[in-house]
Amino acid sequence: MTKPLRHKIIPALTAATCAAALLSVPAVAAAAPGRGPLLSAVPVQSLDQAGVRATLDATPFGSATARYGVDAYRVTYRTTDVRDRPTTASGLVVLPRTTSPRTAVYEHGTRSNRADVASVQEDLQDRQAGLVLGAAGYVAVLPDYLGLGTGPGFHPYLDSRTEASATLDLLRAARTLTADRGKRFDPRVFVSGFSQGGQAAMAVGEALQGDPGSGFRLAALAPVSGPYDARGAELPGIFDGRVAPDVAVFYLSYWTVSMNRLFPLYRNASEVFRAPYDQYAESLFDGSHSEEDIFPRLAATPAAMFTDSYLNRVRHLSGPLLDAARDSDGTCSAWRPRVPVRLFASAADTQVPIANSLNCQRDLRAHGVDAPLTRLGSAEHLDTPGVALPQIVPWFDSLPAGPR
Repeated sequence: MTKPLRHKIIPALTAATCAAALLSVPAVAAAAPGRGPLLSAVPVQSLDQAGVRATLDATPFGSATARYGVDAYRVTYRTTDVRDRPTTASGLVVLPRTTSPRTAVYEHGTRSNRADVASVQEDLQDRQAGLVLGAAGYVAVLPDYLGLGTGPGFHPYLDSRTEASATLDLLRAARTLTADRGKRFDPRVFVSGFSQGGQAAMAVGEALQGDPGSGFRLAALAPVSGPYDARGAELPGIFDGRVAPDVAVFYLSYWTVSMNRLFPLYRNASEVFRAPYDQYAESLFDGSHSEEDIFPRLAATPAAMFTDSYLNRVRHLSGPLLDAARDSDGTCSAWRPRVPVRLFASAADTQVPIANSLNCQRDLRAHGVDAPLTRLGSAEHLDTPGVALPQIVPWFDSLPAGPR
Protein backbone atom coordinates (compact mmCIF):
# COMPACT_ATOMS: atom_id res chain seq x y z
CA MET A 1 0.00 0.00 0.00
CA THR A 2 1.29 3.41 -0.82
CA LYS A 3 0.73 7.07 -0.12
CA PRO A 4 1.45 8.79 -3.42
CA LEU A 5 2.70 12.18 -2.32
CA ARG A 6 5.84 10.54 -0.96
CA HIS A 7 6.61 8.79 -4.24
CA LYS A 8 9.01 10.13 -6.77
CA ILE A 9 6.67 11.32 -9.53
CA ILE A 10 7.40 9.37 -12.68
CA PRO A 11 6.03 9.61 -16.21
CA ALA A 12 2.89 7.51 -16.40
CA LEU A 13 2.29 5.21 -19.34
CA THR A 14 -1.29 5.04 -20.53
CA ALA A 15 -3.23 1.82 -20.74
CA ALA A 16 -3.02 2.10 -24.51
CA THR A 17 0.79 2.35 -24.31
CA CYS A 18 0.95 -0.77 -22.16
CA ALA A 19 -1.33 -2.63 -24.55
CA ALA A 20 0.88 -1.63 -27.44
CA ALA A 21 3.91 -2.87 -25.53
CA LEU A 22 2.23 -6.23 -25.02
CA LEU A 23 1.61 -6.56 -28.74
CA SER A 24 5.13 -5.55 -29.70
CA VAL A 25 7.27 -7.80 -27.51
CA PRO A 26 9.12 -10.66 -29.21
CA ALA A 27 7.84 -14.13 -28.37
CA VAL A 28 10.39 -16.49 -26.87
CA ALA A 29 8.02 -19.41 -26.46
CA ALA A 30 5.06 -20.50 -28.47
CA ALA A 31 1.64 -19.83 -26.99
CA ALA A 32 0.39 -22.92 -25.21
CA PRO A 33 -2.64 -23.89 -23.18
CA GLY A 34 -2.44 -24.37 -19.44
CA ARG A 35 -0.96 -22.45 -16.55
CA GLY A 36 2.22 -20.44 -16.70
CA PRO A 37 3.59 -20.87 -20.23
CA LEU A 38 6.15 -18.19 -21.04
CA LEU A 39 4.96 -16.04 -23.93
CA SER A 40 7.68 -13.37 -24.06
CA ALA A 41 10.69 -12.05 -22.19
CA VAL A 42 11.93 -8.54 -22.94
CA PRO A 43 15.26 -7.36 -21.46
CA VAL A 44 14.64 -4.23 -19.38
CA GLN A 45 17.87 -3.80 -17.37
CA SER A 46 21.36 -5.31 -17.30
CA LEU A 47 23.97 -4.40 -14.71
CA ASP A 48 27.33 -5.85 -13.74
CA GLN A 49 28.16 -6.11 -10.05
CA ALA A 50 29.64 -2.63 -9.94
CA GLY A 51 26.56 -1.24 -11.67
CA VAL A 52 24.24 -2.97 -9.23
CA ARG A 53 26.18 -1.65 -6.28
CA ALA A 54 26.15 1.90 -7.62
CA THR A 55 22.42 1.70 -8.30
CA LEU A 56 21.53 0.26 -4.90
CA ASP A 57 23.83 2.58 -2.98
CA ALA A 58 21.59 5.41 -4.18
CA THR A 59 18.56 3.74 -2.55
CA PRO A 60 17.58 2.99 1.06
CA PHE A 61 18.31 -0.70 0.42
CA GLY A 62 22.04 -0.25 0.03
CA SER A 63 24.37 -2.76 -1.63
CA ALA A 64 25.72 -4.79 1.29
CA THR A 65 24.29 -8.05 -0.10
CA ALA A 66 25.09 -7.40 -3.78
CA ARG A 67 27.38 -10.18 -5.00
CA TYR A 68 26.43 -10.60 -8.67
CA GLY A 69 25.52 -8.70 -11.77
CA VAL A 70 21.95 -9.10 -12.98
CA ASP A 71 19.80 -9.27 -16.09
CA ALA A 72 16.14 -8.28 -15.69
CA TYR A 73 13.27 -9.18 -18.01
CA ARG A 74 9.66 -8.13 -18.40
CA VAL A 75 7.90 -11.46 -18.77
CA THR A 76 4.47 -12.09 -20.25
CA TYR A 77 2.82 -15.42 -19.44
CA ARG A 78 -0.47 -17.27 -19.39
CA THR A 79 -2.60 -17.41 -16.27
CA THR A 80 -6.29 -17.25 -15.34
CA ASP A 81 -8.53 -14.36 -14.28
CA VAL A 82 -10.93 -14.00 -11.33
CA ARG A 83 -13.43 -16.29 -13.13
CA ASP A 84 -10.76 -18.89 -13.94
CA ARG A 85 -10.81 -17.92 -17.60
CA PRO A 86 -7.56 -17.87 -19.62
CA THR A 87 -5.76 -14.53 -19.66
CA THR A 88 -2.24 -13.14 -19.64
CA ALA A 89 -0.23 -11.26 -17.06
CA SER A 90 3.19 -9.70 -16.78
CA GLY A 91 5.94 -9.54 -14.19
CA LEU A 92 9.62 -8.89 -13.64
CA VAL A 93 12.17 -11.70 -13.46
CA VAL A 94 15.71 -10.79 -12.40
CA LEU A 95 18.40 -13.37 -13.17
CA PRO A 96 21.67 -13.20 -11.23
CA ARG A 97 24.89 -13.84 -13.12
CA THR A 98 25.55 -17.14 -11.40
CA THR A 99 24.73 -20.61 -12.66
CA SER A 100 23.31 -21.88 -9.36
CA PRO A 101 20.87 -19.28 -8.01
CA ARG A 102 18.21 -19.69 -5.36
CA THR A 103 14.63 -18.50 -6.01
CA ALA A 104 12.76 -15.67 -4.30
CA VAL A 105 9.37 -14.03 -4.81
CA TYR A 106 8.76 -10.37 -3.98
CA GLU A 107 5.19 -9.08 -3.99
CA HIS A 108 4.66 -5.35 -4.51
CA GLY A 109 2.43 -2.91 -2.64
CA THR A 110 -0.66 -1.03 -3.79
CA ARG A 111 -0.51 0.41 -7.32
CA SER A 112 -3.45 2.02 -9.09
CA ASN A 113 -1.77 2.76 -12.44
CA ARG A 114 -1.03 -0.35 -14.47
CA ALA A 115 2.26 1.17 -15.62
CA ASP A 116 3.63 1.80 -12.13
CA VAL A 117 5.09 -1.67 -11.64
CA ALA A 118 8.58 -3.12 -11.58
CA SER A 119 8.34 -4.77 -15.01
CA VAL A 120 7.61 -1.42 -16.68
CA GLN A 121 9.22 1.32 -14.60
CA GLU A 122 12.90 1.28 -13.69
CA ASP A 123 12.83 4.02 -11.06
CA LEU A 124 10.58 2.26 -8.56
CA GLN A 125 11.18 0.82 -5.10
CA ASP A 126 9.78 -2.49 -6.38
CA ARG A 127 12.36 -2.72 -9.18
CA GLN A 128 15.10 -1.90 -6.67
CA ALA A 129 13.86 -4.71 -4.42
CA GLY A 130 14.15 -7.07 -7.37
CA LEU A 131 17.74 -5.93 -7.94
CA VAL A 132 18.55 -6.51 -4.25
CA LEU A 133 17.34 -10.12 -4.45
CA GLY A 134 18.88 -10.77 -7.86
CA ALA A 135 22.27 -9.38 -6.89
CA ALA A 136 22.19 -11.53 -3.75
CA GLY A 137 22.01 -14.64 -5.92
CA TYR A 138 18.27 -15.24 -6.24
CA VAL A 139 16.13 -15.58 -9.33
CA ALA A 140 13.83 -12.74 -8.28
CA VAL A 141 10.22 -13.20 -9.35
CA LEU A 142 8.01 -10.08 -9.07
CA PRO A 143 4.44 -10.45 -10.37
CA ASP A 144 2.54 -7.37 -11.51
CA TYR A 145 -0.73 -9.12 -10.51
CA LEU A 146 -3.76 -9.30 -12.80
CA GLY A 147 -4.68 -6.11 -14.63
CA LEU A 148 -1.40 -4.32 -13.93
CA GLY A 149 1.72 -4.08 -16.06
CA THR A 150 0.87 -5.17 -19.58
CA GLY A 151 -1.89 -7.56 -18.53
CA PRO A 152 -5.46 -6.90 -19.71
CA GLY A 153 -8.53 -6.18 -17.64
CA PHE A 154 -8.93 -4.70 -14.17
CA HIS A 155 -6.81 -5.29 -11.09
CA PRO A 156 -8.71 -7.28 -8.42
CA TYR A 157 -7.21 -5.33 -5.54
CA LEU A 158 -6.40 -7.44 -2.44
CA ASP A 159 -7.99 -10.57 -3.94
CA SER A 160 -5.67 -13.09 -2.31
CA ARG A 161 -6.67 -15.99 -4.56
CA THR A 162 -5.55 -14.33 -7.80
CA GLU A 163 -2.49 -12.79 -6.16
CA ALA A 164 -1.43 -16.37 -5.44
CA SER A 165 -2.39 -17.87 -8.79
CA ALA A 166 -0.70 -15.10 -10.79
CA THR A 167 2.46 -15.62 -8.75
CA LEU A 168 2.59 -19.38 -9.13
CA ASP A 169 2.08 -19.06 -12.87
CA LEU A 170 4.88 -16.47 -13.07
CA LEU A 171 7.12 -18.92 -11.20
CA ARG A 172 6.38 -21.45 -13.94
CA ALA A 173 7.31 -18.90 -16.61
CA ALA A 174 10.44 -17.90 -14.68
CA ARG A 175 11.48 -21.56 -14.52
CA THR A 176 11.34 -21.71 -18.30
CA LEU A 177 13.23 -18.45 -18.73
CA THR A 178 15.93 -19.53 -16.29
CA ALA A 179 16.46 -22.79 -18.15
CA ASP A 180 16.49 -20.96 -21.49
CA ARG A 181 19.33 -18.81 -20.16
CA GLY A 182 21.34 -21.86 -19.15
CA LYS A 183 20.81 -21.63 -15.41
CA ARG A 184 19.52 -24.08 -12.84
CA PHE A 185 16.14 -23.15 -11.34
CA ASP A 186 15.82 -23.97 -7.66
CA PRO A 187 12.22 -25.08 -6.94
CA ARG A 188 12.52 -24.07 -3.25
CA VAL A 189 11.01 -20.60 -3.00
CA PHE A 190 11.70 -17.85 -0.47
CA VAL A 191 8.80 -15.37 -0.31
CA SER A 192 8.63 -11.73 0.76
CA GLY A 193 6.52 -8.71 -0.11
CA PHE A 194 5.51 -5.28 1.09
CA SER A 195 2.09 -3.94 2.15
CA GLN A 196 -0.48 -5.43 -0.25
CA GLY A 197 2.47 -7.62 -1.15
CA GLY A 198 2.83 -8.74 2.47
CA GLN A 199 -0.73 -10.01 2.41
CA ALA A 200 -0.06 -11.54 -1.02
CA ALA A 201 3.14 -13.19 0.25
CA MET A 202 1.20 -15.07 2.91
CA ALA A 203 -1.38 -16.15 0.32
CA VAL A 204 1.42 -17.35 -1.97
CA GLY A 205 3.02 -19.25 0.88
CA GLU A 206 -0.22 -21.08 1.56
CA ALA A 207 -0.65 -21.88 -2.14
CA LEU A 208 2.91 -23.20 -2.47
CA GLN A 209 2.67 -25.37 0.62
CA GLY A 210 -0.77 -26.64 -0.32
CA ASP A 211 0.16 -27.68 -3.86
CA PRO A 212 3.15 -30.04 -3.79
CA GLY A 213 2.27 -31.06 -7.34
CA SER A 214 3.24 -27.60 -8.59
CA GLY A 215 6.90 -28.56 -8.60
CA PHE A 216 7.75 -25.77 -6.14
CA ARG A 217 8.37 -25.90 -2.40
CA LEU A 218 7.98 -23.09 0.07
CA ALA A 219 11.29 -22.35 1.85
CA ALA A 220 10.57 -19.34 4.10
CA LEU A 221 8.27 -16.34 4.54
CA ALA A 222 9.23 -12.75 5.38
CA PRO A 223 6.33 -10.36 4.68
CA VAL A 224 6.62 -6.64 5.46
CA SER A 225 3.87 -4.29 6.71
CA GLY A 226 1.00 -6.35 5.33
CA PRO A 227 -2.75 -5.71 5.80
CA TYR A 228 -3.35 -9.28 6.93
CA ASP A 229 -6.45 -8.51 9.01
CA ALA A 230 -8.99 -6.34 7.21
CA ARG A 231 -11.78 -7.08 9.67
CA GLY A 232 -9.78 -6.90 12.88
CA ALA A 233 -7.20 -4.19 12.18
CA GLU A 234 -7.24 -2.34 8.84
CA LEU A 235 -10.94 -1.44 8.57
CA PRO A 236 -11.24 -0.57 12.28
CA GLY A 237 -8.14 1.60 11.83
CA ILE A 238 -10.06 3.71 9.33
CA PHE A 239 -12.53 4.68 12.05
CA ASP A 240 -10.29 5.00 15.10
CA GLY A 241 -7.58 7.16 13.54
CA ARG A 242 -4.79 4.61 13.26
CA VAL A 243 -4.98 4.96 9.46
CA ALA A 244 -4.38 8.52 8.21
CA PRO A 245 -7.70 9.94 6.90
CA ASP A 246 -6.60 10.69 3.33
CA VAL A 247 -4.98 7.27 3.04
CA ALA A 248 -8.11 5.66 4.46
CA VAL A 249 -10.20 7.35 1.75
CA PHE A 250 -7.89 6.08 -0.99
CA TYR A 251 -7.68 2.50 0.28
CA LEU A 252 -11.37 2.12 0.99
CA SER A 253 -12.33 3.65 -2.37
CA TYR A 254 -9.96 1.38 -4.28
CA TRP A 255 -11.04 -1.71 -2.35
CA THR A 256 -14.75 -0.90 -2.70
CA VAL A 257 -14.62 -0.30 -6.46
CA SER A 258 -12.48 -3.41 -7.02
CA MET A 259 -14.53 -5.72 -4.82
CA ASN A 260 -17.77 -4.55 -6.39
CA ARG A 261 -16.58 -6.26 -9.55
CA LEU A 262 -16.36 -9.53 -7.61
CA PHE A 263 -19.23 -9.17 -5.14
CA PRO A 264 -22.53 -7.23 -5.45
CA LEU A 265 -21.63 -4.46 -2.98
CA TYR A 266 -23.73 -1.78 -4.71
CA ARG A 267 -25.72 -1.13 -7.86
CA ASN A 268 -25.19 2.61 -8.11
CA ALA A 269 -22.12 4.54 -7.00
CA SER A 270 -24.32 7.01 -5.13
CA GLU A 271 -25.09 4.24 -2.63
CA VAL A 272 -21.44 4.39 -1.57
CA PHE A 273 -19.95 7.74 -2.58
CA ARG A 274 -21.26 11.18 -1.73
CA ALA A 275 -21.72 13.76 -4.47
CA PRO A 276 -19.77 14.81 -6.46
CA TYR A 277 -17.51 11.77 -6.00
CA ASP A 278 -20.26 9.39 -7.05
CA GLN A 279 -19.95 10.80 -10.56
CA TYR A 280 -16.33 9.83 -11.11
CA ALA A 281 -14.80 7.83 -8.24
CA GLU A 282 -15.12 4.51 -10.07
CA SER A 283 -13.33 5.86 -13.14
CA LEU A 284 -10.29 6.81 -11.05
CA PHE A 285 -9.59 3.13 -10.46
CA ASP A 286 -9.63 1.95 -14.07
CA GLY A 287 -5.88 1.32 -14.18
CA SER A 288 -4.96 4.51 -16.05
CA HIS A 289 -4.59 6.86 -13.06
CA SER A 290 -1.63 7.09 -10.72
CA GLU A 291 -1.94 7.71 -7.02
CA GLU A 292 -0.65 11.23 -7.63
CA ASP A 293 -3.61 11.79 -9.95
CA ILE A 294 -6.16 10.20 -7.63
CA PHE A 295 -5.46 11.68 -4.21
CA PRO A 296 -6.29 15.32 -5.09
CA ARG A 297 -9.64 14.24 -6.51
CA LEU A 298 -10.77 12.42 -3.37
CA ALA A 299 -12.24 13.87 -0.18
CA ALA A 300 -9.95 14.44 2.78
CA THR A 301 -11.84 12.17 5.19
CA PRO A 302 -14.00 9.05 4.97
CA ALA A 303 -17.01 10.97 6.32
CA ALA A 304 -16.75 13.46 3.46
CA MET A 305 -16.19 10.76 0.82
CA PHE A 306 -18.66 8.00 1.70
CA THR A 307 -22.34 7.93 2.57
CA ASP A 308 -23.32 7.38 6.17
CA SER A 309 -25.10 4.18 5.23
CA TYR A 310 -22.04 2.72 3.54
CA LEU A 311 -19.73 3.58 6.43
CA ASN A 312 -22.22 1.92 8.75
CA ARG A 313 -22.09 -1.19 6.58
CA VAL A 314 -18.29 -1.17 6.75
CA ARG A 315 -18.43 -0.87 10.54
CA HIS A 316 -20.90 -3.78 10.78
CA LEU A 317 -19.89 -6.17 8.02
CA SER A 318 -22.48 -8.61 6.72
CA GLY A 319 -23.65 -10.18 3.47
CA PRO A 320 -21.59 -9.47 0.34
CA LEU A 321 -19.50 -6.86 2.14
CA LEU A 322 -18.45 -9.47 4.69
CA ASP A 323 -17.69 -11.87 1.84
CA ALA A 324 -15.48 -9.21 0.24
CA ALA A 325 -13.60 -8.64 3.50
CA ARG A 326 -13.08 -12.39 3.89
CA ASP A 327 -11.70 -12.47 0.35
CA SER A 328 -8.82 -10.29 1.54
CA ASP A 329 -8.45 -11.99 4.94
CA GLY A 330 -7.33 -15.34 6.27
CA THR A 331 -3.80 -15.32 4.91
CA CYS A 332 -2.42 -15.79 8.44
CA SER A 333 -5.27 -17.57 10.19
CA ALA A 334 -6.36 -20.30 7.78
CA TRP A 335 -3.21 -22.41 7.57
CA ARG A 336 -0.06 -23.56 9.40
CA PRO A 337 3.24 -22.74 7.66
CA ARG A 338 5.78 -25.56 7.96
CA VAL A 339 8.70 -23.24 7.18
CA PRO A 340 10.43 -20.41 9.07
CA VAL A 341 8.37 -17.20 9.20
CA ARG A 342 9.44 -13.71 10.22
CA LEU A 343 7.19 -10.66 10.20
CA PHE A 344 8.39 -7.08 9.77
CA ALA A 345 6.40 -3.96 10.68
CA SER A 346 6.61 -0.54 12.30
CA ALA A 347 4.57 0.87 15.17
CA ALA A 348 4.88 4.28 13.46
CA ASP A 349 3.01 3.09 10.37
CA THR A 350 -0.07 5.26 9.72
CA GLN A 351 -1.17 3.40 6.60
CA VAL A 352 -1.14 -0.25 7.67
CA PRO A 353 -1.26 -0.32 11.49
CA ILE A 354 1.10 -2.71 13.22
CA ALA A 355 -2.00 -4.40 14.68
CA ASN A 356 -2.21 -6.27 11.35
CA SER A 357 1.17 -7.91 12.04
CA LEU A 358 0.44 -8.46 15.72
CA ASN A 359 -2.81 -10.21 14.82
CA CYS A 360 -1.02 -12.26 12.17
CA GLN A 361 1.58 -13.29 14.73
CA ARG A 362 -1.21 -14.23 17.17
CA ASP A 363 -3.03 -16.31 14.54
CA LEU A 364 0.15 -18.14 13.55
CA ARG A 365 0.98 -18.81 17.19
CA ALA A 366 -2.48 -20.35 17.62
CA HIS A 367 -1.42 -22.86 14.95
CA GLY A 368 1.83 -23.60 16.79
CA VAL A 369 4.00 -21.39 14.55
CA ASP A 370 6.68 -19.18 16.08
CA ALA A 371 6.79 -16.08 13.86
CA PRO A 372 9.04 -13.42 15.40
CA LEU A 373 7.99 -9.83 14.66
CA THR A 374 10.86 -7.48 13.88
CA ARG A 375 9.84 -3.93 14.74
CA LEU A 376 11.24 -1.38 12.31
CA GLY A 377 11.71 1.53 14.68
CA SER A 378 10.16 4.83 13.62
CA ALA A 379 9.88 3.95 9.94
CA GLU A 380 6.71 5.13 8.22
CA HIS A 381 4.92 2.79 5.85
CA LEU A 382 6.82 3.49 2.64
CA ASP A 383 10.15 3.40 4.44
CA THR A 384 9.71 -0.09 5.90
CA PRO A 385 10.95 -2.09 2.88
CA GLY A 386 14.24 -0.17 2.89
CA VAL A 387 14.75 -1.13 6.52
CA ALA A 388 13.43 -4.69 6.29
CA LEU A 389 14.82 -6.16 3.06
CA PRO A 390 18.52 -5.67 4.03
CA GLN A 391 17.68 -7.82 7.08
CA ILE A 392 15.57 -10.34 5.16
CA VAL A 393 18.20 -11.26 2.57
CA PRO A 394 20.87 -12.36 5.10
CA TRP A 395 18.20 -14.28 6.96
CA PHE A 396 17.14 -16.07 3.76
CA ASP A 397 20.82 -16.77 3.03
CA SER A 398 21.24 -18.40 6.44
CA LEU A 399 18.38 -20.85 5.94
CA PRO A 400 18.40 -24.25 4.26
CA ALA A 401 16.18 -23.99 1.21
CA GLY A 402 13.56 -26.45 2.30
CA PRO A 403 10.72 -27.10 4.75
CA ARG A 404 11.37 -28.11 8.34
